[in-house]
Amino acid sequence: MNKPLRHTAVFCGLLMLALLLRANWIQYAEADKLANDPNNRRVLISRYAMPRGDIIVGDRAITGSVRTDGAEFTYKRTYKNGPMYAPVTGYASQSMGATLLESTYDSILSGTDDRLAFDRFTQVLTGKERRGGDVVTTINAKAQEAGYKGLTKLGARGSVVALEPKTGKVLALVSAPTADPSLFAGNSLKEGERFTKLNDDKSKPLANRALRETFPPGSTFKILTAAAALENGVVTDVDARTDAVSPYPLPLSTNKIGSEAGDAVCDRASLKTAMQHSCNNVFLDAAVKVGADKMRETAEKFGYNEDVYSSDLGDLRAVKSLYPAGLDKPGTALTGMGQGSLTSTPMQMAMVTAALVNDGKVMQPYIVDTLRAPSLDILEKHEPKVMSQAVSSQTAAKVREMMEFTAKEGSARRALIDGITVGGKTGTAQRGVNVRDQVPYGWFVSYGVKPNGESVAVAVFIDPTAMDISREDISGGSLAAPIARKVMQAVLQD
Repeated sequence: MNKPLRHTAVFCGLLMLALLLRANWIQYAEADKLANDPNNRRVLISRYAMPRGDIIVGDRAITGSVRTDGAEFTYKRTYKNGPMYAPVTGYASQSMGATLLESTYDSILSGTDDRLAFDRFTQVLTGKERRGGDVVTTINAKAQEAGYKGLTKLGARGSVVALEPKTGKVLALVSAPTADPSLFAGNSLKEGERFTKLNDDKSKPLANRALRETFPPGSTFKILTAAAALENGVVTDVDARTDAVSPYPLPLSTNKIGSEAGDAVCDRASLKTAMQHSCNNVFLDAAVKVGADKMRETAEKFGYNEDVYSSDLGDLRAVKSLYPAGLDKPGTALTGMGQGSLTSTPMQMAMVTAALVNDGKVMQPYIVDTLRAPSLDILEKHEPKVMSQAVSSQTAAKVREMMEFTAKEGSARRALIDGITVGGKTGTAQRGVNVRDQVPYGWFVSYGVKPNGESVAVAVFIDPTAMDISREDISGGSLAAPIARKVMQAVLQD
């Protein structure tokens, strides 16, 4: 063989070797990655080749599957009470992909998870129609309905979150306005147009306000300011008068901040009275005395400055609520009343409230209780997990004392329930630079505890932009408290 032919043969041999190595690399090293790539058409076809497993609330499925006439997709997703449960389920759309639980647990719901291999074999062997596994949620159907009806009746944008303080179970997760995922579950042109219209809607019906949007928490944050003041020894007696004058001179500024209750009530008021009447001066002063670093440290123990996940799979992700670092004295003071550069998700404020009920212990919120096979065998069960000890049990008890006094004698009276111990705190949060030109947000946080210790913590957020209501009529106590009360009743009363 002459030299050029020999070189050509060696080169061709190297090309064949490279081809074999690449083929083996794709088949073994990258097999899982390619198999699960969202752009892999086979993955999408497989997802809808059989009825998907269901997402369960209580003992009832809130999802289903229906056979289609499509050439590629045999089934498409359906939803029961779709708008009400959309913030929980997300959507599984043949053309738009999947979100939230539908996305995180797609391998279970579509039946492709390795843990369902025996079920797949059994289904083939017995000739039964193949279907996926189920995702059983922690949602309380009555609480979800109470929150959803409360917001939709008002015609408000907003959110409701209810947690079980001792475990972190999410009992209600509501966002409004919302949309029915069934409207765009297929891949027709009409369904694509529906999705585009919803996605372009300025009211953002596809947004999850409970988890993915942040807002100034207003006076509801005062419960955390009170906890920080007590935990750091700035306040030792909640009934003792303070030296916080009203109106309060903002540090390093000529501005003075008053309170709706008036100077006569709030001037040098005790922490308990300040909570009762939501006196800004006492909480501004408390935040300054605690200091920026300790305020931020306490906020972070409650969950601020980090995304909140319910599991390693990320089936519930609440974007981080922000308590900024490096605040000056006026900036720190403003956070004491829940304003300034402070932001919170409704989930975060529910977590703060739940932790105070749970003796200062923050539980990781979770929305999936169990994963189960089509045979109903349990594949995985969630166990409650402690995130942190935010404050001592003594501090938590003192804050609860003030919140319960506020419910009995102050601005949170609309949340009271016969036979239930209720604590609450209202909040009206300003937004924008020219606050007089902007309708404020309404907030309310509360908890209810039965004599047997069963409890629930609730956060209600209302954006009344779309409502026909005057600025003077906006308050957490009037708009949000009745919704919180209904949710607590749904959980705690038969």
